[in-house]
Amino acid sequence: MKRIGISIVSALLVASGMMAQKSVVVTNTSALARAGELVEVKACCKKDCKLTKPFILKDNAGKEVGYQLIYNSRKEVTGFVFQADVKAKSSATYWIKAGTPAPATAKTFGRFVPERKDDFAWENDFAAYRMYGPALAKENPSNGVDFWAKSTEELVIDERYNGELKNGKSYHIDYGKGMDFYKVGHALGCGGVAPYVGDSLWIGNQFDSYEVLENGPLRTVFKLTYNKFAVGGESYKETLLITASAGSLLNKAVVTYEGKAQKMQLATGIFLHDGKGVLQLKADKGIVCYAENGFLEISKEPCGRNYVGVVAPGKEVKRKGSHAYVLTNYTPGTAMTYYFGAGWNKWKFPTDEDWFKAVSKFKTKVANPLKVTIK
Repeated sequence: MKRIGISIVSALLVASGMMAQKSVVVTNTSALARAGELVEVKACCKKDCKLTKPFILKDNAGKEVGYQLIYNSRKEVTGFVFQADVKAKSSATYWIKAGTPAPATAKTFGRFVPERKDDFAWENDFAAYRMYGPALAKENPSNGVDFWAKSTEELVIDERYNGELKNGKSYHIDYGKGMDFYKVGHALGCGGVAPYVGDSLWIGNQFDSYEVLENGPLRTVFKLTYNKFAVGGESYKETLLITASAGSLLNKAVVTYEGKAQKMQLATGIFLHDGKGVLQLKADKGIVCYAENGFLEISKEPCGRNYVGVVAPGKEVKRKGSHAYVLTNYTPGTAMTYYFGAGWNKWKFPTDEDWFKAVSKFKTKVANPLKVTIK
């Protein structure tokens, strides 16, 4: 297995050219208030506008705002991201000042977990997830997404793996911060993607390699590669680029299949388990949402309401067998962007309707991105 990792270390830098401009204006054209939404400020590419000096970012009330520097493949700083608060149909101004910033609170994280059968696990302040690697090839091969419920904004991945593997403290038990009660099997899980060809859903196996591109504190980006993805008698290479952002209900995914040209759709969807939950399908918005009772895998004890959802560019939704998904027309060799994620009624979403409304609002936000201007 090829293991690739880029260690991102936060540097205290700012563009000398940007310092003269002093402010970052974030504009919200939608009718929804945007709270804690991650925005990106890009540095210009001119030599006199390189990120070279320490800076502090403050809001209009003078409160310091945490940020994360963004790097290119040459490890040059190309900009930064931060969480903005903007009222509906208005703008908010943030100020760049010279100085040494306080570290941003870590809200996203991801890593390869070789000590737990090659999982790749990641999280933000809403939920944690994992996908399965080569060590599970014979036991439970699947490219579906697993979900770990959280009831805290704290990072929990390392705490749970260490508790399970080193201290015998099962992550299937809630010790106050959530737990693992979701079952994937050979299915899409809570937002996997698979080609839909010949009226069949071609679910894949485990990933073959990974690459970490950014790793918090506010945005984590990584790439999973599946070298041989079987689709209707043909073999494709799948590349899945996933972004977890602080304050974001759903993960962003960009998927590409490389191989023989053929008529194809991509199914972005969810596993319905026993099918007894509440399913919401919105073909006009490319939304599939599901709410069901969660049960511990071993004891079968109830553990609250589990929520999953996807938002994809297609306008055809389907429920077939144990899955529901959005179908998107697709041409091999191109990239398709979609969003997926999960939630829990013991954290942020007390009712099914709270979850359904949150996913619909997320779709509206995607359709109306915040605009960033440097002045």
